[in-house]
Amino acid sequence: MGKKRILTGDRPTGRMHIGHLKGTLENRVKLQDEYNSFIEIANIQALTDNYMNPQKVHDSVFELLCDYYAVGIDFDKSNVFIQSEVPEIHEIFVYLANFATIQQINHNPTIKTEMVQNNFGKSTPLGFFIYPIHQVADLVCVGADLVPVGKDQAPIVEDSRVIIRKFNKAYNTNILHEPEYLLGVPKNVPGIDGGAKMGKSLNNAIYLSDTEEELRKKVFKVYTDPNRIRATDPGTVEGNVAFTYLDLFAIDMDEVEGMKKRYREGNIKDVEVKERLFEIMNEYLYPIRKRREEAEGMKDELLKKALKSSKKVSEISRVTADKMKKVMKLDLA
Repeated sequence: MGKKRILTGDRPTGRMHIGHLKGTLENRVKLQDEYNSFIEIANIQALTDNYMNPQKVHDSVFELLCDYYAVGIDFDKSNVFIQSEVPEIHEIFVYLANFATIQQINHNPTIKTEMVQNNFGKSTPLGFFIYPIHQVADLVCVGADLVPVGKDQAPIVEDSRVIIRKFNKAYNTNILHEPEYLLGVPKNVPGIDGGAKMGKSLNNAIYLSDTEEELRKKVFKVYTDPNRIRATDPGTVEGNVAFTYLDLFAIDMDEVEGMKKRYREGNIKDVEVKERLFEIMNEYLYPIRKRREEAEGMKDELLKKALKSSKKVSEISRVTADKMKKVMKLDLA
């Protein structure tokens, strides 16, 4: 028995932020020695709501390569691959599409949220609507056992299990197996504006590539307690993004608990909390920032490794697709 397989990935639509870092990236780094890791740059899925701006998707592929390297993903251990270079994924998608329903996709909370964010209303591109099924094909193509995801992507993994189960039952087979998911943090990392989710399109993100100056500016804009008028007023910690970030990035939790106590008692200013938050986050993110600067000069090398891994994934996926064809009585050659 070889190592179990991880499949995870991202749509290349811009730079990655601390929500990605805590939601999934750190888990990918921790598990890349224990598992056979596959990390997908889903550029075809990125086109589903960026089809009029393909240059953005193209350029963002390189942003992801740099961000992956920056957080410590080892391209010689993890198979970083590019979706458009693995045509078997799209073949597998067609086979699986018969086992999904419009109603099932309509009830997916991630799709609902993203449709609102994209202002699709009653004019939703078909490619966008069906991309969750395309994601199931991503999982199936390498036989993923585990999927490290942020909380908002967990429903898609659950849906994949239903579709895989239907396929196996229909053809009395067990060639496809159901993956589990692994959450990085129990809740989405909030935006600096207090929004429930940090997002590239929401203008509320702290990016891994932000400079020290940019980080400082953003930290001092972080949402705290809007009802606290004076520093001597008792403040609320719950829902206070400054303290949410301290919980995520601080090493000395006794210090954080002490700050929370003082804040609740009105014995510490918001500016003091933010100054300490900046110091802690800057120290945490500094090595990532330096590695990302290094990665900027390695784009061609990183792309070459990703293309090599893409060929490997294509070979693995071909085996899966052929097995599916056989049980569906499509292997006529």
